[in-house]
Amino acid sequence: MTMSMVARLCALAALVGITDMADGFDRQGDDPFASRSEVIAPHGMAATSQPLATQIALDVLKAGGSAVDAAIAANAALGLMEPTGCGIGGDLFALVWDGTDKSLHGLNASGRAPRALGLDYFREQGLESIPKRGPLPVSVPGAVDGWFELHARFGRLPMKDLLAPAIAYARDGFPVTEVIAWHWARNAGILRGYPGFAEVFMPAGKAPAKGEVFRNPRLADTYRRIAEGGRDAFYRGEIAVTIERYMADNGGFLSAADLAGHKSEWVEPLSAGYRGYEVWELPPNGQGIAALQMLNILEDYDLAAMGFGSADYLHVLVEAKKLVYADRARYYTDPAFHDVPVDGLLSQDYAAERRALIDMRRAADAVEAGAAPIEHGDTIYLTVADRDGNMVSLIQSNFSGMGSGMTPPGLGFVLQNRGELFSLDPAHANVYAPGKRPFHTIIPAFVTRAGEPWLAFGVMGGAMQPQGHVQILVNLIDFGMNLQQAGDAPRIRHVGSAQPTGKPADGGGEIWMESGFDAAVMTELKRRGHRIDVRGQAYGGYQAIARDATNGVWIGASESRKDGHAAGY
Repeated sequence: MTMSMVARLCALAALVGITDMADGFDRQGDDPFASRSEVIAPHGMAATSQPLATQIALDVLKAGGSAVDAAIAANAALGLMEPTGCGIGGDLFALVWDGTDKSLHGLNASGRAPRALGLDYFREQGLESIPKRGPLPVSVPGAVDGWFELHARFGRLPMKDLLAPAIAYARDGFPVTEVIAWHWARNAGILRGYPGFAEVFMPAGKAPAKGEVFRNPRLADTYRRIAEGGRDAFYRGEIAVTIERYMADNGGFLSAADLAGHKSEWVEPLSAGYRGYEVWELPPNGQGIAALQMLNILEDYDLAAMGFGSADYLHVLVEAKKLVYADRARYYTDPAFHDVPVDGLLSQDYAAERRALIDMRRAADAVEAGAAPIEHGDTIYLTVADRDGNMVSLIQSNFSGMGSGMTPPGLGFVLQNRGELFSLDPAHANVYAPGKRPFHTIIPAFVTRAGEPWLAFGVMGGAMQPQGHVQILVNLIDFGMNLQQAGDAPRIRHVGSAQPTGKPADGGGEIWMESGFDAAVMTELKRRGHRIDVRGQAYGGYQAIARDATNGVWIGASESRKDGHAAGY
């Protein structure tokens, strides 16, 4: 029996009132949800979704690298080891706490739509939405430029040293871990027909199984070129020409000029206060402010008195989510193309106006966006802290289902399908336009208290992310859980809200509930009008690092639902 299964049994026992379990299922202390203890270390900490990537990050820290150096090295390794969630064909966002000047910095490294592709083309093809796969949802991959922007500002070690571990594993091979193997097989069955995919990701005609050693010499060569030639080796050299030729040969529009014109953007993080903490997210074109809007609505409720897992808590959480996601569908987009009323959306007056729409007795069937003064995604999230007090919260993704399937020859990676999230409705704020950044689901988070860093964390997983961020923070702040408990406690996911693509809301939507909630609570939620389903594999992936200022140590936690690993030194 795995530790995760033991944790679920303990959680269920606690919720239904069982106090005398067999010796094999008892946990020390009052940690009914935790699958394992928090990790505590004095000098540095790394938490990623793959144990070998975490070890690479620690090796970089021990060699004198910064938190950002370690994060880049780990992200490169994950692009090889977890291609189901990320890769250099995708985009990147990061929040970085500078331990020297005591400030938080935000980087938007998302790419833009091809400039040769216009809205009229989709109409001519008779399309009502952008396809999930193939050449049309491909946008400029921003991750590599994001690495170099981060490195130029916060790096210490040469980029060739940071990419060396991933290059070695790509050349010599690594054993595929369990959860990644499951997703790999699922995606391979869908993407195997796209040109170049099977050649790279299905050696011997199948996806690698758990424990099987996988090699990607093509990616090793691509990383080597980047290490030697810098970001221009990717955006202006042979790699860019290869991508352009491949896309043109397969009905695509992404060009070498699109790649050459790409540039990441340093942005000001946005925040909302919550019970004495300041929670930070990045501004649109991402969905981070949805978490802030939800917290603004929830702060007026005594969630601690309601109790974790109660019908009142889950009801108000879902109702707040519905209201905020209606705004998300209407307003969130690339601010270079359309004004996003961020100040109005985050104002306390607006939160009070929206809060007044919540009926504690009944679930809302229809929710409209306010007049403010995605249900899928495959992503990695990682966080690193170093001995100088620097912390990085980084998220990176190819978007849905391992990306578009489009795999340029000789390069060893899949191009993202982030453009799927554009709307084709000309009246929609997130309507497709050449050179525009699509709506983004991936969001890193950071929390400060009294101006000092407290927490870097994320919950990967498409539209789950803002509601996952909120559940983690409420677990920590309102329910007093520790860092590992907060991630291991059972989660809910509300689906059916209106989408940034223009897809309307599905009435009141549906609540997916992880195992561990009381059956009586589900019955009460149904009585209030909620539709309930119990599902798995849909609740996001969590990593976190907290600063214990009292003891001068780092605390780490990682997701028990994935292959995640937190470790320190």
